[in-house]
Amino acid sequence: MSAPLTRITYITAGAAGMYCGSCLHDNTLARALHQLGVDVQLIPTYTPIRTDEQNASIDQVFFGGINVFLQQKLPLFRRLPAVFDRLLDQPWLIRWATARGIEIRPTELGALTVSMLRGNLGYQRKEVERLCRWLERPPRPQLVNFTNMLVAGCVPELRKRLGVPVLVTLQGDDIFLDELPEPYKSRALQEIRRLVGHVDGFLVFTRYYADFMADYFGIPPSKLHLVPLGLDTTDFPAGGEGYRLVDAAAERPGPRVGYLARLAREKGLHLLVDAFIQLRGMDGCQDARLEIAGWRGEHQRAYADEQFERLRAAGLESAYRYHGTVDRRQKVEFLGQIDVLSVPTVYRDPKGLFVLEAWAAGVPVVQPAHGAFPELLQAVGGGLLARPNDPDHLAETLHELLTDPQRGRQMGHEARSTVHRQYNARAMAEATLAVFQQFLPAP
Repeated sequence: MSAPLTRITYITAGAAGMYCGSCLHDNTLARALHQLGVDVQLIPTYTPIRTDEQNASIDQVFFGGINVFLQQKLPLFRRLPAVFDRLLDQPWLIRWATARGIEIRPTELGALTVSMLRGNLGYQRKEVERLCRWLERPPRPQLVNFTNMLVAGCVPELRKRLGVPVLVTLQGDDIFLDELPEPYKSRALQEIRRLVGHVDGFLVFTRYYADFMADYFGIPPSKLHLVPLGLDTTDFPAGGEGYRLVDAAAERPGPRVGYLARLAREKGLHLLVDAFIQLRGMDGCQDARLEIAGWRGEHQRAYADEQFERLRAAGLESAYRYHGTVDRRQKVEFLGQIDVLSVPTVYRDPKGLFVLEAWAAGVPVVQPAHGAFPELLQAVGGGLLARPNDPDHLAETLHELLTDPQRGRQMGHEARSTVHRQYNARAMAEATLAVFQQFLPAP
């Protein structure tokens, strides 16, 4: 029997001020583990994290985005005293810098990624030393978990100095890597495959992603551990018959299609706009509305504005609303106003946290038949699948669900019950903790 786990370090990654599914997951997991009696250090890297729950992370940033970029570009910053590094790693300064919306060319990001993956052999070796030295202070962690492989270049040095198990959660690494230009993508994959041998285990949320990443990163199947994705369901409604569908509230006539994700091409907002324009011409949906919520960064502003203009050009200016970036309370309220959620991602999403959020609110979904979605819908049954990257079929599938309100209400009701029971934060934490325990020595 393994020794009880009482202290872990979870190394997460900030997303430059936006709400990020990985940040939300990591923060929820840290809070739930703490409630189970585990002492958890949630350590941000790159930037402070942004979450719509109580923030469980420490008020420090390692591998601060300003520092790692300057050390990549300018040799002088690789030799500056630690006092200058601490100044540039101040959370307020990083927040200010990332709020400026400064764009970094993909070629520069590729070189930085490769260097970070090289750990203490890369240009950011000072940052590796700083993290290792900080974690060496008592009380040391019994286990370290990284949020993805892209921040795990320091694993070999960390394992050598701490002598504790190191795990990595895989939750979208391939999406970032596939955007890198060559030769950086190939070099990054080569470094990651080298690092795989230094990692004790990998956590994934779906069987699909386990199989995919085993091949993509060359991970032995024995190192992959399946844990459920989960969310804090405490402020989502747990009872009742679910939200209205089409005919349930005369004061708000017409079906409402919801989109809840960042406004970015990879999330497929343009596909949903195409489908919605078609949906408005179908029987029973001529008065349908499109409700859009999510983070719109400076880099995505032109894309988002283009989608809004397409809706206006179709004569649908009064048929849609952009709610902006929503906090926790606003998110729950938003989900209470829609009949179906659809985020038709272009990429193969490994998580689909927004699907669990919709289900927790009793809202059915229509999602593309790729990535984690088929597995999630098979397990929970809270919606329908449409052909990926096919707005015609997406419109037909939305129409099918929206014009059968009894079926939609039943789907939402059953999905909500399942999520509150099996995909809550405590269930996720207990399953994750059970995996962590496997890597501890016997007492």
